[in-house]
This record gives sequence, structure tokens and C-alpha cells, in this order.
Amino acid sequence: MPSREQRKQVALTVRIFGTDANGHVFSDSVSTVNVSFEGAMLSGVHRLIKPGEMIGLTYGKNKARFRVRWVGQAGTPNQGRMGIQNVMPSSCIWDLPLEPRSAESAEKSNYAIARRHARLKCSNSVQLNANGQPPVWTRAGDLSEGGCFVEMMIPVKTGTRLKISLWLKDDKVVAEGIVVHGRPAYGVGIEFTEMSQRDKERLREFLKSLVRIPGHAARMSGSM
Repeated sequence: MPSREQRKQVALTVRIFGTDANGHVFSDSVSTVNVSFEGAMLSGVHRLIKPGEMIGLTYGKNKARFRVRWVGQAGTPNQGRMGIQNVMPSSCIWDLPLEPRSAESAEKSNYAIARRHARLKCSNSVQLNANGQPPVWTRAGDLSEGGCFVEMMIPVKTGTRLKISLWLKDDKVVAEGIVVHGRPAYGVGIEFTEMSQRDKERLREFLKSLVRIPGHAARMSGSM
């Protein structure tokens, strides 16, 4: 198991913004219960936001994007609370002395997070664009709502942010993503960090079509 991050119990006023599960745009002031180098527990959250969704957060002049890890259930002590993790784990939004985890521990954690969704074997064309680098054309070996594994002889460095164009039959979906793990001579695992609602629906429908193809259901591997 990855080592647990150092957490500091502190109440900070922050603002979260994004689109809730009902499709409503929000910008709300909430408080932290505790913070770590990579994330926080929030309280005072009264929006329907699902685990796995992306939100923006501002703290003073600092701004970052976070993925929702968990949401407290109604009627429990954690009602109105939410756990979040920075999609750029190498940077810290808080102006507090907090120790980051080791690179190995952070990579293991990111890999586990990225594999929440069921993956399906596939062979789809992918174009990857990293800042300042020529585009790379390759293929996705498996795919899920949360990310994909793409074939690369020389993997991109873990933590690299990418723009991903993915061809699904006659459709193309575009996402922002981050490399969460790599295997030399095999490829890299990418977690999707941002995708339009329209493209999310296209991806979901494509994955459903794969499940309906005989043999694919039996080839679902783990979760991503």
C-alpha cells in the first residue's frame, strides 16, 4: 500500500467551481477540514457531485484542478464532506509546510486512482500532444471512462500532461490527461482529467458497444 500523506488539520476558506451531477454550473465557498500536499477534505459541500468528477478550486491567488475521490453520504457524519486530489500531484496549492510523498508512492497511488473504471480491450487510433513536442500517433490497447493505456516503445514521463485525440469508429473525442504510469517497451497509462460532456457521452456509448460485441465482456480487465 502507498504511504499515507502527511495531513494538517486546518480550516481554510476556499472556493470550488464546476458543473454538478445535475448539469448546473456552481461556484461555492466551502472550508477545508484537513489538507495534504496533494489534496484536502472539504466541508460545507451542498452540491451533488460524483466521485471521479473534476472540479476547480481557488485558495487565495492559487488555482488548481482536483478530482473528487469520495463524497460523504447523506445521514452520516461525513454528510457535506468531500475528499479531493490535485490532478497535478507535483504541485501544492497550499501555503503550508507539507511534505510530498516519494515519487514511487505517488505513482502507485495515481495508478490505483486511474483504475477505478472497468477497462475494455480495444485497438483505437490515438494522437498525443505534449506541450512543445511533436504529436505522437499510436494505438490504445485498452480503454475506459477514466483513461486508457496507449502503446509506446519509449514511455512519456509520469506526470506529463497531454492532449489526447481518440478515434472511436467514425467519431473523435478529445480529452486532457496525465500520464500516471509507464512500462518501457509497452506503453503508458493515461488518466483523463478533462473532457466535454458531449465527448463523455460518446465515449460511454462506444464502450457500451464493445460490451455488446461477443468476447469483449470476457476480456474486461481490472478497472480504470
